[in-house]
Amino acid sequence: MQRKAYVSGVAALLAALLAGCTGSSDSGGATDDSNPGDTGTATATAEPGRYRTLPEPCGVVGEDTLDSLLPGIQELTDADQQEKAYEGTPTLTYDTDRKIGCRWKVDSAEATDHLFVGFERVVSYDTAVSDDSEAEQLFATKQEAADLPEPASSDGDTADGDTAGGEGTASADPSGSPSGSPSSPAANSASPSVSSSTSPSASASTDDAAAAELQPRVLEDLGDEAFLDDQLAGSGSTAQQRTVTVAFRTSNVIVTIEYEEQPATVGVVPDSEEMQDRAQKLAARLADALSD
Repeated sequence: MQRKAYVSGVAALLAALLAGCTGSSDSGGATDDSNPGDTGTATATAEPGRYRTLPEPCGVVGEDTLDSLLPGIQELTDADQQEKAYEGTPTLTYDTDRKIGCRWKVDSAEATDHLFVGFERVVSYDTAVSDDSEAEQLFATKQEAADLPEPASSDGDTADGDTAGGEGTASADPSGSPSGSPSSPAANSASPSVSSSTSPSASASTDDAAAAELQPRVLEDLGDEAFLDDQLAGSGSTAQQRTVTVAFRTSNVIVTIEYEEQPATVGVVPDSEEMQDRAQKLAARLADALSD
């Protein structure tokens, strides 16, 4: 008898909840269907993403850009082979409205270059979650998987460099002498030797700054959010392959560029700065094309 009473209570509760969802009341309140514009009675639906279609991936990269990224194309003497190299190869996909891509591979006398360009249009199946929010979560997962290093902090270095002749200069003197202090009479007479002794440090700082600029990192002013990854595989005894990845999100579309180069000669290391520059320029062109 107690179980029957419990079931009856649950049924009554469900009936009350369902009545509340329809918006009916004893005073003749309108339902959602009768007045969909009435605030407080209709559930808000998340905004759809900006993009409903995707571009043709093998046609979105121009020939001039391919010439820069894949120098071997210009070395091809056969017109048919060159045309095929420009065309690229579409990646296998079962839903061209959601995920597409194209690959290029070209050999040259110096190296073998690969290029992949992929587009993914994210659609949320939850009416309470927008396409943009779903794409943002997916992009965050992609960036986390890249395992980017923490940005290098230059606060201490900047402070030492900006306070030349201050308290930090004496401790930076290799001799350990406080003669570099501005209150010391010997500071001016020792300035030539101090200058020459600090120039290697200045050079090292410049090299460190250049290396920091090329490390995997978050990119600014590219889509809604973006990052760059740079990985070097192999060793001095084998051909070293560098892979530069640039990924960015614009609304509900995620674009991924993978640019790889493997020199033909063992011991040659692909130039990081050059490859990153080429990949970022392509990413900027694709972002502009999507925004048009």
